[in-house]
Amino acid sequence: MARTSRVIAIVDDDPSVLKALARLLSARSFVARTFQSAPQFLASLPAGQPDCLIADLQMPEMTGLELQQSLISKGIVIPTIIITAHDEAGMHERCRSAGAIAYLSKPVHDTLLFAAIDAAGSTGS
Repeated sequence: MARTSRVIAIVDDDPSVLKALARLLSARSFVARTFQSAPQFLASLPAGQPDCLIADLQMPEMTGLELQQSLISKGIVIPTIIITAHDEAGMHERCRSAGAIAYLSKPVHDTLLFAAIDAAGSTGS
């Protein structure tokens, strides 16, 4: 295979979501890196940026939207997919306006997730 696998970072405070998404991505030959918090993910950035970020909207310490805004404020551009189990009115637009390439509800449908990851690849990272 001439192309290396894309690295997808998953940030979610629910270990079962991390495990399920990591397995799903690995089955499609992506390299999945999992993080249980936004600060843990941010601390990993000096080791290398992922090609795409999947972040849970509602997490303690820092939400997925706050994580995305923090990255942008630091000049770090990572195509970001926001996922949520608790859809809130207007949140889809807030996330998209802040730069998210997709906003998906849990449980995440694999076809929608892979379409969003493909879109992330076309935005270039």
